[in-house]
Amino acid sequence: MSDRPPFPPFDEVTAAQKVQAAEDAWNTRDPEKVALAYTPDSVWRNRDQHVVGRDAIVEFLRRKWERELDYALRKELWGFRGNRIAVRFQYECHDAEGQWWRSYGNELWEFSENGLMRRREASINDTPITESERRIFGPRPESERGQLLPVF
Repeated sequence: MSDRPPFPPFDEVTAAQKVQAAEDAWNTRDPEKVALAYTPDSVWRNRDQHVVGRDAIVEFLRRKWERELDYALRKELWGFRGNRIAVRFQYECHDAEGQWWRSYGNELWEFSENGLMRRREASINDTPITESERRIFGPRPESERGQLLPVF
């Protein structure tokens, strides 16, 4: 395992850095790169799926981004304590038929002492949108970092 700063215990600055780093990584849509932020035995609950270990994370993300086309994500720090961070997020994508979706969710993260995420629990709800309702276009520009997400 390699170190992934910042390390717990988190303060407001380091928790926000961790959230932005996760957003940046997920927006690459590179499963191998994203998986390096997790412990080799990381445990996930994502919606109704349970995923354990980096190899399973990579496979999960490959399948995800094969169906969720033009995926673009925004994350927001919701809270933190010790080695845990709570995140609120939204992402948009479309399916193979061209239907656009906005997904709203919350994640609970727990980190090892070397800054890798060892547990991730995600609750996510999807709503169909029209292409004209989109508001997330690719990775977040530097000028938008730190802005709060709309509630809906």
